[in-house]
Formats: sequence, structure tokens, C-alpha cells
Amino acid sequence: MLRRTLTPPEARLWVHLRGRQLGGLKFRRQHPVGAYVLDFYCAEARLAVEVDGQMHAEADRAEHDLRRTSWLEAQDIAVLRIVAEDVRVTLDGVLEVIRTTAEARVRD
Repeated sequence: MLRRTLTPPEARLWVHLRGRQLGGLKFRRQHPVGAYVLDFYCAEARLAVEVDGQMHAEADRAEHDLRRTSWLEAQDIAVLRIVAEDVRVTLDGVLEVIRTTAEARVRD
């Protein structure tokens, strides 16, 4: 019930994250954690990847995102926020940031 249809940037990113395509790391989409649903989650790295569209720039949404990130970090889950436009324009760079961040967390 909490899961929703992926946005176009999320769907584009999911094509490259699913099936252990990115560095052999397993990502889940629309993964529930506590009261939140994460866009993408890598349990091995304890990494949430959130794709933020324009609405995340609004003041009330930014406050919500800050509370959410703080709660997730208290659960030892790192949050990597990706601007939706970056998925469209610089997908290779976005994938590299996700991969290196996840691999660094797996090593720690």
C-alpha cells in the first residue's frame, strides 16, 4: 500500500540498480523502513538513495526531509540525495557516486 509508481528519473535509475548491476550490490526499490519508504535501499551498505524532484526544494518539504534523514541516520542508514535532473543529465556520474558511496560503506 505504501509503494507507489516510480517517477521517470527513479525508473531510469532503477534500470541500472536492479539485478546487482551496480558493483554487484543489491538494491531494493520502494523499501519500507520504520514510517518511511525509501526510493532505493542497499542493505549491505545500509545506504538509502533518494531521488529528489523540484518539490523537495519547498521549505516544508525540506524540513520533512531533514527530520527523515536524521531519523534514518540514527538507525545507521546513510542517505544519499540525488537531484532528479542529475539522473536525466548525468546518469553515469550519478551511478558512480552511488557505487563509490555504497562500496565505501560496505568496507567500513
